[in-house]
Amino acid sequence: MDGLNLNFGLGGGSEPEVETVLNDAPRPEVENVIIIGSGPAGWSAGIYTGRANLRPLLITGNELGGQVAITNEVENYPGFPEGLTGPELAEKMQAQAQKFGTAVEIDYVTEIDVAGPPFGVKTASGKHYRANALIVATGASPRKLGVPGEERLTGRGVSYCATCDGFFFRGKELVVVGGGDSALEEALFLTRFATKIRVIHRRAQLRAGATLKRRAESNPRIEFVWNSVVTRIDGENKVESVTLKNTATGAVSELRTDGVFIYVGHLPNNQFFQGKLAMDELGYLITDKLMRTSVPGIFAAGEIQDHRFRQVATSVGQGVAAAMETEKYLAELEDRAYPGHTAYIEPLRRFVSRF
Repeated sequence: MDGLNLNFGLGGGSEPEVETVLNDAPRPEVENVIIIGSGPAGWSAGIYTGRANLRPLLITGNELGGQVAITNEVENYPGFPEGLTGPELAEKMQAQAQKFGTAVEIDYVTEIDVAGPPFGVKTASGKHYRANALIVATGASPRKLGVPGEERLTGRGVSYCATCDGFFFRGKELVVVGGGDSALEEALFLTRFATKIRVIHRRAQLRAGATLKRRAESNPRIEFVWNSVVTRIDGENKVESVTLKNTATGAVSELRTDGVFIYVGHLPNNQFFQGKLAMDELGYLITDKLMRTSVPGIFAAGEIQDHRFRQVATSVGQGVAAAMETEKYLAELEDRAYPGHTAYIEPLRRFVSRF
């Protein structure tokens, strides 16, 4: 698979035509760098480590393209004034990374060994890898409400992806839970199919940006249910209603609906880093400004370490920074440091000593 320009059907437009960097040499016993995750941070790291001739190996995870691949429309990524769909952007990033020699494995990591370098990586398919450096770009996954009926009715009216499932609700009435950018973006998308969208928010005002607020508030198909939380989701074989509790008065009510789309934040995909890499109180990996984790040689980028900005553009920048610092780290490891870069190790020791 090394160097091949693959198209995994993310949708949205034709596959970009690029000149592919072909490298028929076998994979080394110890990889220079393994990138874990295929969102914007992971592909950006692949582009830069590929251009540095490090022959990176990227393991996709089970969500090819990350969160952006299930985003309907991206309007705020520089260079695309007309906007484009999330799947289109993910495809372009993938093609560019592979153009520069990033090898892609469609698999997901189940365990890492941080006693390195080299570091060990195990995957769900049973493969074992070793690498002198790792770039972690595993991102975050949608947070669930944790209410009765949610799990049982997931896929039968409960969804976390309007782009994936909106088509199946033509002519229906829907509920969107949340008040941030994601909730309004997906509510606006759902108006293409549903006759009415009720946005349920626990507060009396939205957290979303001004432009999205204006668009949602002016859309005749969108209504708002303020100061309310969903306490259960009901239905036999499909969603039929939700139970609401007013956060101001405590009053309980039932709202009939055909579907529930949930956007109440994200949880970092940190399952195989626990006890191995330093995390903050929310479970996000702690990095310094050079994207270094608490283990020298392991870098992190994107939403696995960023719960504040969570934008495609910031994830791309973090992936680039992680890739550039990885190249410098490998140079130190091979005793071929750049002039003026010999001070790399001491600041890293000071950072790691905090944990």
